[in-house]
Amino acid sequence: MRSIVVFGCGRFGSTVATTLTELGHEVLAVDYDFDNVQNISDKVTTAVQCDILDENSVKDLGLSNFDIAVVAIGSNLEAAIMAIILSKEAGISHIVAKAMSFRKGEILKKVGADKIIYPERDMGYRLAHSLDSSNILDFIQLSSEYSIIEIKVLEEWIGKTIKELNFRYEYKASILGIERNGSIDIIPGADEILKDEDVLIVLGKDEVIRKIGK
Repeated sequence: MRSIVVFGCGRFGSTVATTLTELGHEVLAVDYDFDNVQNISDKVTTAVQCDILDENSVKDLGLSNFDIAVVAIGSNLEAAIMAIILSKEAGISHIVAKAMSFRKGEILKKVGADKIIYPERDMGYRLAHSLDSSNILDFIQLSSEYSIIEIKVLEEWIGKTIKELNFRYEYKASILGIERNGSIDIIPGADEILKDEDVLIVLGKDEVIRKIGK
């Protein structure tokens, strides 16, 4: 279990905070808006109304007790910057920040964010790739070169084992898991036979992923 502070309880921040709580982590949700705090108070470990730009208010948060900070403040760049700086000063080892544009993301990175999330851009990638191929159910870009997709088993794969498909050689990609009947088999064996309703979780280079999808 980790201790995580989430700054900003809008749609993105509240989803992150409540999901982390459901996964068993200790979560402090912080927001300037009292209504946002009220709405999330029974879904996280602790929810606090706080003006991040007020030095005295911030002292009461006890940020030095947290392992991770998620800065989900989208509309107030100054507040987002301050949340990152205060988290750094408190010794929080990993800081993730949401940004609505590349320029803002670069600013947040320069003041100390370890990872920048672009929700709208990432959802755009996922939607575009799912529309590009009826076989692709989901798409996650890991880096400028590599991506993960969820893809329906192709008709020509049904009844064959992963070994018979020679997946790594033929497609230069790796099967990370098979989703079947609501459960996921992580890193399936080479003798696993693929079935009609299976969904494969595949890691590979972008050009390979696009080729598989088509």
